[in-house]
Amino acid sequence: MVTNIAMDRPDLRLRDTGPVAVDVRGLTKRYGAMAAVKDVHFSVGQGEVFAFLGPNGAGKSTTIKMLCTLAHPTSGQATVAGFDVVSRAKAVRRHIGLVFQEQTLDDQLTAEENLRFHAVLYGVPHAQIDPRIARVLDLVALTDRRKDLVSTYSGGMARRLEIARGMLHTPKVLFLDEPTVGLDPQTRALMWEDVMRLRDEEGVTIFLTTHYMDEAEYADRIAIIDYGSIIALDTPDALKASVGADTVDLETADDETALAALKRDGYTVKRSEDGLTVFVADEEAAVGPIVTAVGVPVRTVRAHRPTLDDVFLHFTGREIREQHGEALPMFARAHGARRS
Repeated sequence: MVTNIAMDRPDLRLRDTGPVAVDVRGLTKRYGAMAAVKDVHFSVGQGEVFAFLGPNGAGKSTTIKMLCTLAHPTSGQATVAGFDVVSRAKAVRRHIGLVFQEQTLDDQLTAEENLRFHAVLYGVPHAQIDPRIARVLDLVALTDRRKDLVSTYSGGMARRLEIARGMLHTPKVLFLDEPTVGLDPQTRALMWEDVMRLRDEEGVTIFLTTHYMDEAEYADRIAIIDYGSIIALDTPDALKASVGADTVDLETADDETALAALKRDGYTVKRSEDGLTVFVADEEAAVGPIVTAVGVPVRTVRAHRPTLDDVFLHFTGREIREQHGEALPMFARAHGARRS
């Protein structure tokens, strides 16, 4: 059963306020004895940026395939843009855009030719084709390259063109399956500027899958998925807050004296392996007052605010690796360098 912050709260399972763009109830996909997706429940509001965060093989792409009618659910129900993904598959396809992990552009055509071909396939009215091509190319900042062959594009430019293509027929929901894999951080950031502009100016709902923590931060809400099940779902800030408070770690010349001084000043503090850990509401603002309050020389100070890495580790016992979705066991992290 999926719940917000992975707690047993059925009332928080689905997004019940405002119009819903995607509604999923008990969706399951089996391949023989293996369950790739297991009884997932969630909903996505219109205009929301919603992220599936998890390692490769967690069930992210399988879920998107079912929602985009590319795979038939074993059980459960799902609607996209108000249409059932099984009984109204054609209607679903008319109302979605999809950017796959692999590039699907024809690199021997120009950007404009790729878009024009897509417009014909989707039955965009002839009078709307040129205005829509101009609009989507402007949204992804490729207007000046519209006549160039895609073979001359960088990987980031090609990705942005695929997003433009996915928006050409004015879909209600745009699905992005690992949209920035293989792109450098700067190009990923530029691409996300384009995506957020699409949401803000076109009102499209964005549903993405990713294993990049920084990418998930763009989402209004995040569902953490692992081994086919959603184990936590909430806003990025709420997920991070569920892990714990901000902390300031100290090593001092006299930890006993420092501990007593901090407690007298009302701080929540405990001994740690390397010194003292102080729990605070805002780690950046707290460092100065804490160093002043201890009354003894401070050897080291490290401030830490929970991240999505901490969230994933908390709920799964391991970290998402940047490449290949491999995970680092909890004991390996505990015996490695400490993160702060």
